[in-house]
Amino acid sequence: MADASHRLPTDTDDGLVLIISGPSGAGKTTITRGVERGIPGSVFSVSATTRQRTDADVEGVDYRFVTDDEFEAMRSRGEFLETAGVYGKKYGTPKAWVLEQIKRGRLVILEIDVQGAISVKHQIPDAFAVYILPPSENSLLERLRSRKRESEEIIQRRYEQGCAEIERARSCGVYDAFIVNDVLEDSIRQAIELVNAERARRRR
Repeated sequence: MADASHRLPTDTDDGLVLIISGPSGAGKTTITRGVERGIPGSVFSVSATTRQRTDADVEGVDYRFVTDDEFEAMRSRGEFLETAGVYGKKYGTPKAWVLEQIKRGRLVILEIDVQGAISVKHQIPDAFAVYILPPSENSLLERLRSRKRESEEIIQRRYEQGCAEIERARSCGVYDAFIVNDVLEDSIRQAIELVNAERARRRR
């Protein structure tokens, strides 16, 4: 609960961390953005990353871009809820910012992998975690190919990693709900309904 002496007019006591995960190509980013737009007071957690900023990236909106030394200093100070290494680049979720947003009553959305979800749940046990599944493994492969972003070798690697992650997501016991993303609009609506129902349950 936010300090009454420092409350803003928009503050509530309804803060919740929402974890959204899913294999590459399952549509989790689109669903994440749909939930963010569909639930008032939602904020998307901006990760720190060591990857190079592209022309399309907006500092502080897409990522917080840091050097490897800066990232490791932040990690050593315990400033991350979770960190991940992806293709040689590092990503981390900033702890202080997330906790402040919870106090403000926001829905804080983290788009992270299974290992990250396990780490966040360890530190914030009442986080609500949703995993996005493709309709089938074959459809996952076709979606990765349809993006036309990568070579077939990289696509196959992402596909194999995705299948392994799905198995881990099912067995790790971290996820509160699974959504099969067949029709995108239906999946976004289902995710919003799940979150609203969870917040209503907690208010009761």
